Amino acid sequence: MSTHNGPGSSRASTVGARETLGLDARKLAPRTALAVWEPGPDRQNVVAQLAGQEVDRVPTLLPLRHSRMSVNPFTFYRGSALTMATDLGTRPNTGLQVQLCGDAHLSNFGLFAAPDRAVIFDINDFDETLPGPFEFDVARLTTSFTLAAQNNGFSSAEIESTTRAAANSYRTAIANFAQMGELDVWYNRVDASVLVGWGRDVAGKKGVVAAEKTVAKAQKRDAWSAISKLTEVVDGRRQFVNAPPVLVRIAMGSDVHPVISGLVDQYQGTLIDDRRELLSRYQLVDIGHKVVGVGSVGLLAFVILLQGRDESDLLVLQVKQAVRSVLEPVTAPSAFDKQGERVVSGQRLTQAASDIFLGWIRGSQGRDFYIRQLRDMKWSPDVTLLGPDNLLAYARICGHTLARAHARSGDAIAIASYLGTSTKFDNAMMNFGLVYAEQVGKDFAAYTEAITSGQVAVTKDEVAATNLAFTASSEHGIQAVRTPVV
Repeated sequence: MSTHNGPGSSRASTVGARETLGLDARKLAPRTALAVWEPGPDRQNVVAQLAGQEVDRVPTLLPLRHSRMSVNPFTFYRGSALTMATDLGTRPNTGLQVQLCGDAHLSNFGLFAAPDRAVIFDINDFDETLPGPFEFDVARLTTSFTLAAQNNGFSSAEIESTTRAAANSYRTAIANFAQMGELDVWYNRVDASVLVGWGRDVAGKKGVVAAEKTVAKAQKRDAWSAISKLTEVVDGRRQFVNAPPVLVRIAMGSDVHPVISGLVDQYQGTLIDDRRELLSRYQLVDIGHKVVGVGSVGLLAFVILLQGRDESDLLVLQVKQAVRSVLEPVTAPSAFDKQGERVVSGQRLTQAASDIFLGWIRGSQGRDFYIRQLRDMKWSPDVTLLGPDNLLAYARICGHTLARAHARSGDAIAIASYLGTSTKFDNAMMNFGLVYAEQVGKDFAAYTEAITSGQVAVTKDEVAATNLAFTASSEHGIQAVRTPVV
């Protein structure tokens, strides 16, 4: 196992020295400079750049990925984290390191269950996590709110207010965390009571009711809700349904069982001792392939059904392929050789509470994966349904949550000192969000033009595309699991 000291391990020893570190960072990257975005003459063509990222993905699933990205500028933004990471790497940065989420757009936040079964709100996607300058995540977050507000048809004033709110919430939250003891920061989390309080601040009693309903929705999305939706009983045996494009069941043959069982054994070794004992009480029942997300389409993602003491004691785990972070070319190579371990380590460091079954594996073909529960009270809002007041409130929640994550892994005192008490940072990030959203619009136009010309393939039939993917080449498709693919 790799050793990793973390982004905050070399922080200065005194509060005063840490504050000075933050002020010195203004010389490297003045706050007003964070507002600036201007593509250089050597900026890579976005269509070619994204095509280069897809060489290791399942080829027959790529038209599905392209289709999902081509819906609007926001969905394109979700699938083009590589482009923004590359662009951010061309600008001077503060050097104030945190464990970056790496893809901190607003759809990668949501509710889920902590190990004590409380519903909490946090970042929930760490595929691109890596140490780097804190402002990379803030830029990704604020721009996502700009694009979401534009997509929802908000006025210019509403778009600016929403974007600024995310940055303002981050800055004020970091200032508060900078005043806390380290244990207080570590134990801090956004739970149901905090969400209800925010609801009350935004809309009084109606806000409280809305927040309570949201938590109740998440609580209903427990393990059995996933089992009920994704499985069926055939000849007295529980198995995954075959429902492409969401889920494609893999027939369990004698050649597959040893492979999967071996990987589960390897995965157990990455868990904490008590969780390893718990998992050992479950046996493999079935396996399927589940297409997820937008940017992740084309990477391998499996679901595993496990049974405990009897047929009413079931567990569904998700196995998702992990590849190198899009941040590596602009920050530094990961300290971890296994990309699944990189994801798990970053998630454990950043989240207030992580899934008890979070672990990783490396397959015999050298592919890396991380594993977690498929659904454990996980819920995120449909952003397209949020009006100006609700989206602004959501921006504040996400900004606060990102600050808490950064305070755990980085130096909140130095970052707070850099940000200061004025609105200079808030306005800079708002301006960046507006300017970079224009760039996303131009990139989206180039992407859709490439689709129109036939340079980028899409599919209008997700079911047909997924079926084709899983009956095609054994080099990449599900058939290759028997060889095995992982």
